[in-house]
Amino acid sequence: MPKRRDVLKQISTLPLLGGLAASVMPLDIVAAPRHKDYFKELGIRTFINAAGTYTSMTGSLMADEVVEGIQYASKEYVLLDELQDKVGERIATLLHCEAATVTSGAASAITLATAGILSGMDEKKAAMIPHLEGSGMKTEVIMQKAHDIVYAHALRNCGVKVIFVETRAELEKAINSQTALMFFVNANNFEGKIRAEEFVEVARKYSIPTINDCAADVPPVENLWKYTRMGFDLVCFSGGKGIRGPQSAGLLLGRKDLVAAARLSAPPRGNTVGRCMKVNKEEILGMLIALEVYLARDHAQEWKMWEAQIAVINDAIKLMPGVETKIDVPPIANHIPTLNVSWNTKQVKLSGDELKEKLRTGHPSIEVAGGGANSVSITTWMLVPGQERIVASRLREALLKAAV
Repeated sequence: MPKRRDVLKQISTLPLLGGLAASVMPLDIVAAPRHKDYFKELGIRTFINAAGTYTSMTGSLMADEVVEGIQYASKEYVLLDELQDKVGERIATLLHCEAATVTSGAASAITLATAGILSGMDEKKAAMIPHLEGSGMKTEVIMQKAHDIVYAHALRNCGVKVIFVETRAELEKAINSQTALMFFVNANNFEGKIRAEEFVEVARKYSIPTINDCAADVPPVENLWKYTRMGFDLVCFSGGKGIRGPQSAGLLLGRKDLVAAARLSAPPRGNTVGRCMKVNKEEILGMLIALEVYLARDHAQEWKMWEAQIAVINDAIKLMPGVETKIDVPPIANHIPTLNVSWNTKQVKLSGDELKEKLRTGHPSIEVAGGGANSVSITTWMLVPGQERIVASRLREALLKAAV
């Protein structure tokens, strides 16, 4: 780090215009930066995240390597398309798929994927989306009723009509000349009647492109290539959840021709549905670095750490009168050890929502998931190691105070 007097000496040797600029430059601009607690100055409380990778809670914390990469990228100019080309090639190699691009989140990946399937490589058609009438583009998307989650709105951004089905017979009957694609929500695989493999089978039978929304489906790490290998044409992931990349980044993986078509609707192109979904150079590089760090991680050891942290919290409360605990692992989305805590409200005079509020407003602030009448759920994968003991202590204290 250069000394302040050296910086001022260099400025004094610049041409006249530079010298004049220096003469009015505030001294603290060239002084060493001071550490500031920006959130505290804004009146914002930070918290211990024992809930999970919720967007409302700003997802996950990035690894130091990712932050360093973002800082590096912030100091240089590059051409956005060239960066996407090179990073996409590297990601595709890492994740064993034909092509990849970084998007501004998983929902953005869904919208861009839909746009690419509709327009192909026709820039004029891409510019017409979401106004499909008279465009020559197909207008319908088929999905299972059990997969109708709020994030499916990302499809409707492109002006398509969603056709809902329940059975394979209904699915095959719904396919017609206006069917643009079939959409699958991986987290709801076991809720719909048509499982992932069968869904792909039907799509291939009728040559219909498929999109799989896998936003929260890491871990396990194998999911990053499982579904493209299964045969889904395009797969979408969130970058700011289990991968721990930038919260506003995501991944679109799959067929080379369709990824290329999706990018016709992505920045820097302006007259497209995806122009408002800009992802900057810092996020693109940060997403690549996050993937490299994630793939190199000892996933088995990390899993053992999460289990041990869950055990610390569970041991602190499991023998309390009226309290019941259960540890499970969701089969697909958010596939991590989860502690579900419930209690008899006759023995513990507290609702789930009240417990969440006590943990949130206490010191330090803690966020947990769930709520309602008499339960909460807790995960540890977003904790800084050691915070599990704080969570255990605060949770036990809150339940004890409410015990009859």
